[in-house]
Formats: sequence, structure tokens, C-alpha cells
Amino acid sequence: MMDVGVYRLPMAGPDDVSELAALIEAGEVNPHEICAIIAQTEGDGYARGYSALSFQLLLAEKLAMTREEVWDRIPMLMIGLTGGLMSPHYTVFTRREIDAPAAAEKRLSIGIKDTRVLLPEEYGTVVQVKEVAKAVRAAMAEAGISSPADVHCVEVKCPNLTAKRIADAEGRGQKVVSTNLAEAGSKSKGASALGVALALGEIREGDLSNEAICNNWGLYSKVASTSAGNEQVACRVVLLGNSLRAVSKFKIGSGIMQDTLDIAGAKDAFRAAGINIAAGISPKDRERIATVFINAGADATGYIRGRRTTMKSDFLAAYAGIFAKAVINAIVGSLIGDTMILASAGFEHQGPLGANLIAAIAKVD
Repeated sequence: MMDVGVYRLPMAGPDDVSELAALIEAGEVNPHEICAIIAQTEGDGYARGYSALSFQLLLAEKLAMTREEVWDRIPMLMIGLTGGLMSPHYTVFTRREIDAPAAAEKRLSIGIKDTRVLLPEEYGTVVQVKEVAKAVRAAMAEAGISSPADVHCVEVKCPNLTAKRIADAEGRGQKVVSTNLAEAGSKSKGASALGVALALGEIREGDLSNEAICNNWGLYSKVASTSAGNEQVACRVVLLGNSLRAVSKFKIGSGIMQDTLDIAGAKDAFRAAGINIAAGISPKDRERIATVFINAGADATGYIRGRRTTMKSDFLAAYAGIFAKAVINAIVGSLIGDTMILASAGFEHQGPLGANLIAAIAKVD
């Protein structure tokens, strides 16, 4: 049976991995059982890289491996750019197989797979969609999940184009989806989300085309959260759901906030995780919340419930994603009394336009 552990730890700075180091030293976390790290770091891509390097250095020492071996073994999904009341932190997942009787209900399970290394000209195309779909199906099998309904969150870190990668493709006579790096990154994220949707039966393969990516917004996944990074050469998939083959102390639930004011949609995720939040959350239930992941898509449109916003038109429009994350962090944080919530910004086929996808992991009562 699979036993999954969840540890949400604060960061004093992009390089601060001291909380994890202390848990390892105390014997509370076995470094050999660490299977994924998902972090809400501060700063830009360089800060994200600094954070990832700090985890690599710590775990290389603890596992007697090289940094490269740690990187290949443990997916590290670094989500940067915090704003507002967002509190930098990271969630460490551990996984081990133990002899134990089955739980009475489905418990938290995790599956982790990488796609093959993608060529630059494949980023943001149907090729990427299908490769991600294969990885998601394999991650489901690894997690012991047979029904897509039991999948509540699929985090994908995918590659982004760079000037060097564009030159590589063009040097081989190939054309990339866009030489605009921001547009290419959006298409890579969109292709990854559609890969999740395809694997889970949320869309049909016949609906897919290169033209549909980041154009046909009627195609989306209800559980995908994708992020692009220059450090990636393949798509790294971390799939979270509930399974009868798991005996974890945790379970996961998910919900869709149709817009940023949809409190009922947020509450659905906590109820699904076993948290009674109808009339306000109790201190006891607050302590049971292990971690919360939100994909903030509010920057997809310039309106909310018919009211115009300036998120996409003000002189700070370049920071719309940070605003979207900060707002949803504050709204959901007010529900649970905690702003140590991971929020990533991305609307590319990640839920309906303007929606927020939310997943909550809680300790079983």
C-alpha cells in the first residue's frame, strides 16, 4: 500500500530550505522517500532557479548523489512571483510502500512521470499534448487510480522556448510555434493542460489541432495547473488523487471557482477533502489543512460579473498574473485564516476562462 506524506514549510527567502533540513535531521522526513517538491517562491526565474539549486544541494548531500541526479529523481516545481499577502513556502511530498490493511476510504495517492525530452519545435503543439497525456495516464497507473473522477490536481512544469532553442530549431529547418517567448510559453502551458484533459477524458482527441491551442477556450481541464520554465526540457507531471491502494493520513478534494468571487466553488474543494467549512472553519479543522493549491485564471479576461477591471489594461498590466494570484490568495486565505497558499497564474485551458481551480489536501479526521 502507498503511504503519502505532506509537509508544508515556510521560507525566509528563496534559498531557505532550513525547515526541511531540520525535519530530515530530526528523522521526521526520510530524504529517500521525498518524491516531489512544489514551492511558492518569490522573485523571477533566477530566484526560482536559486530555490531549486538550494533544494538540490541539500538533497545531494543527504542522498549522496550529484545535483543532476537529484534533479532527475525529484520533480521540483518552483512557482515564483508572490504579491500581496502571499507567503512564500514549499510543500514536500513523500512516498513509500508499506504492508498495511486497506483504508476504509480512498486516501491521498501520488503519481509522477516525465515526458520524453521535447524538441523546441514541438513546444505548444499537439505533439506535446499527446506526450503529456501519455505521462498523465502513466502517473494515474502509478498512483493506483483508475477513475479520472479520483484525480483532483495535476501539476505540470513544461519547457519554454529560449533564443538558443529557437536557433536550434531553425538551424535544423524547423519552425517553432512563435518567436515571441511569452506567446510560446502560453502555448506550452496550454498544450500541457490539454494533455491532462485528453488523458482524463475531458476532451476528445478529434477536437485537437495546433490551431485550437490557446484559441479554442471551450477546451480545458478542470484539474490541470501548468507552468513553463526555461530550465525544463521535458514536461514533469505530478498527479494527485485518492486511491484505495493508498493508506495516507490525507485526502485531497478539488473545486472550480467560476470566477474570483465564487466562494461556493472554493468551499467545494475543502468539503471534498473532508473539511466542514459551511459556517466558518473551526480551529481544529484549520489545523487539518495540509496544503492548498490554486490555479488563478482571473487575468484571462478584463471583466468580472459584468464589471470592468483594469487588470489587462492598466499600466501595470504586465503584472496581471501577480494581481490574480494575490487576490485569490487573500480571498481563500480569509476563508481558512491562512495565506500560506500556493497560487499559480495561468488560464491557458486550465478551467473555463476567468475561473480558478482549487485543490485542498487535509488530514483525515
